[in-house]
Amino acid sequence: MVTAIVHINAEVDRIPEVAQAIAALDEVSEVYSITGEYDLLAMVRVASYEQVAEVIPGRLNKIPGVLDTVTQLAFRTYSRHDLDAAFSLGLSESD
Repeated sequence: MVTAIVHINAEVDRIPEVAQAIAALDEVSEVYSITGEYDLLAMVRVASYEQVAEVIPGRLNKIPGVLDTVTQLAFRTYSRHDLDAAFSLGLSESD
């Protein structure tokens, strides 16, 4: 799995609707409204690097109200949440 972290600048008066449109993309797992240089941060999760090009410049950047994006690709995951999900067998603690 490839994880892309996308920093997004959007038209100020359209941030909520831009965030909703980005969140509606199947490959986007989360969208955050953030402080600082960017307005939004999206987590994009795809099976291959080729799909990154399909999703971000191909669809996300074309959403009305998106002004520009900066994308970073993750090498490894250290999040306990992600690691637990990756190794989970779907069994409850009592099984």
